[in-house]
Amino acid sequence: MAMPSVSPSIQTPDDVELNDLSITIISERAHAPPLEKPTRRYQIILVLSGFLMIFHTIGINFVFGIFQEFYTSPQSNIKDATSQYALVSLVGTLGSGLTWSGGIFVNPIMARTQRVKTITLLGAFLMSLGLFLASYSTRLWHLYMTQSLIYGVGSSMYYFPLMTITPVYFDRHRGFAMGVILAGAGVGGLVLAPVTQAMLDKLGIGWTLRALGIWNFAVAVPISFVVKPRAGFGLNANGERARTRLNMSLVRRGTFLYQSVGAFLQAAGNIVPTYYLTLYSVSVLAYPRSTGSNLLAVNSAVNSISRVIMGVLADHVGRQNTLITGVVLSGISVFSLWYSAARERFIAFVVIYGIYAGGYNALLPTTITEIYGVENYASVNGFIYFIRGLGSMFGAPIAGVILGTYNRSGNGDAAAALQDKFNDVVVYDGVLLLAAGLCVSYVRFLDARDKGKWSWRA
Repeated sequence: MAMPSVSPSIQTPDDVELNDLSITIISERAHAPPLEKPTRRYQIILVLSGFLMIFHTIGINFVFGIFQEFYTSPQSNIKDATSQYALVSLVGTLGSGLTWSGGIFVNPIMARTQRVKTITLLGAFLMSLGLFLASYSTRLWHLYMTQSLIYGVGSSMYYFPLMTITPVYFDRHRGFAMGVILAGAGVGGLVLAPVTQAMLDKLGIGWTLRALGIWNFAVAVPISFVVKPRAGFGLNANGERARTRLNMSLVRRGTFLYQSVGAFLQAAGNIVPTYYLTLYSVSVLAYPRSTGSNLLAVNSAVNSISRVIMGVLADHVGRQNTLITGVVLSGISVFSLWYSAARERFIAFVVIYGIYAGGYNALLPTTITEIYGVENYASVNGFIYFIRGLGSMFGAPIAGVILGTYNRSGNGDAAAALQDKFNDVVVYDGVLLLAAGLCVSYVRFLDARDKGKWSWRA
């Protein structure tokens, strides 16, 4: 993912250090109208806005495990949610899954209109409204309508315009700019996990969600007005808006098939520890909720740092090699460190899993570029992240079905029984991740075969 001539405004394999992007990049720039040169001031504002957008969008998605632990507890305000792990996890996975999968619908809208501010602002409003209305929920279906559907659609409309437009404003230092923006994901989880738990403890679920909704909108409104399309970008040689569609010859290739399956499985497996880390800490290990949220914050911080380290390592040993290693080792860490984990081993799992899991998220876009070429990056990356969104909707709810509707009474026998159920979840999660590792390994083999040569550094 032979390569056509590409102007500096189009990403190359060396500078596409991007994550979670479904960018409507047009490759026909050779004879298109000249681009308007951006000011340094606007570039700085755009990067800071992107950092804040990632901070609260990904951060809120990341800490849903804290809400899940509360919703399924005896203190829950959603009475039909108590011990309903599968149904409650579906609330979060639908919201986060729509964030990623929605790009397949948002990007075509952006390709046909210049009103990206309107799309972004509407998304910010819906996202914040979903959180605010969720504070008044008393039934599970209320959460599905608010914290899942309204929030998820809004977050996708808010997320993709800025992430689509930002890279095209950087002819140089694109990788650095996007690296700063994407660092907001880890910082968001690190900050929001303890803050959300503290608000839950002191303010209750209602005002916690209202505060998040109000804060989200207050931050998102000024960010929405920063977003604007770059004049001259996205036009073909005739001055018309070019279209990017998924090349059907790529779809029929084995690399695309196994890349898609691997993306689905990795997303499904990757979300399970995030959603059930807090529940395991509180219900099995008898940690206080504040400790469970702090462990989630540590995992987020380590994951963020790992993305940078994995990127540096990939430049030396190969991006596909590093991606494969990260996926396989993350699956092994699930089996070796989470299964029947006592406190010390679970803390080791939180850290080590965060290290290995960060590699896939950081390197997937760059491997897509290497395998399918720059000219196919936008369409392939958009579809792959649509698949990842579906995978994230699948992983945690199935884990909840495995846990069943178990009543957390707090005594030793109940904790031991829940530990046995969690061991089944661990096996399920480890199998998903190792299967994803097999898929991406086979993609590595097929890519070398299609190119007619094997390289150890790929």
